[in-house]
Amino acid sequence: MSTRIAFLKGHGTENDFVIVPDPENTLDLTPAEVAALCDRRAGIGGDGVLHVVRSAAHPEAREMAAVAEWFMDYRNGDGSIAEMCGNGTRVFARYLQHAGHVAEGDIAIATRAGVKSVHIAKDGDVTVGMGSALLPEGEVTVSVGERSWPARNVNMGNPHAVAFVDDLGHAGDLLSPPPFAPATAYPQGVNVEFVVDRGPQHVAMRVHERGSGETRSCGTGACAVAVAAARRDGADPARTGTPATYTVDVPGGRLVITERPDGEIEMTGPAVIVAEGEIDAEWLESALR
Repeated sequence: MSTRIAFLKGHGTENDFVIVPDPENTLDLTPAEVAALCDRRAGIGGDGVLHVVRSAAHPEAREMAAVAEWFMDYRNGDGSIAEMCGNGTRVFARYLQHAGHVAEGDIAIATRAGVKSVHIAKDGDVTVGMGSALLPEGEVTVSVGERSWPARNVNMGNPHAVAFVDDLGHAGDLLSPPPFAPATAYPQGVNVEFVVDRGPQHVAMRVHERGSGETRSCGTGACAVAVAAARRDGADPARTGTPATYTVDVPGGRLVITERPDGEIEMTGPAVIVAEGEIDAEWLESALR
């Protein structure tokens, strides 16, 4: 490891990341090192690390190099490897633009979940293709204290239970996972979204992400909420042939979600680079002792 390592800090609707540019994949970031970087008191702080590597230089991405020059080697804040992060993909694209690797317009980014289509708009917003939603059958309920609500089961590659409520305060502190029933609906746990209406095709949400508690933003959660709201409102783009677009307010900002007739869901929102500097490798080594 070199004496100093370049890094940047960025966020998308306050889902924040440590960005580590490493085009030739020379850094072997261990889970412990990633966790140290993401530590909000003793490190830089972030929900995850965006390791920026050329696809041709990474064994997991070489097969995608012909269509996507850059690979998002994403790590969760605890150091574990993840396939995909919607907000992280937007910030990754913003970094590529900031560094002069790409310009406004359409680009492709390789991820462990495949190649993602991204569009960088002139107004600064970034749109990322999030794939399609599955809507498993069966009734589900979620509870907080003595209150219970029916929830829509939506799968965005990860499971979501979307409950429409009268007041976001009814979600409680979201420090612990809201109970759900039946237990067989989500054997691996679930992300639970509580949603209120703000206006026509405009909702606001809070979310408990499994394993993390309440977060400031969840890209797949916002997509699940938009799909659930559309179905509740009688809109199904696959049947009508007309896209359905919903504005989703999250605690960290605002996302716009569009479901197309072909099932593809696009998420649009801000992506901001807030700082850049150097990591002291001696500090990083000492943090692991």
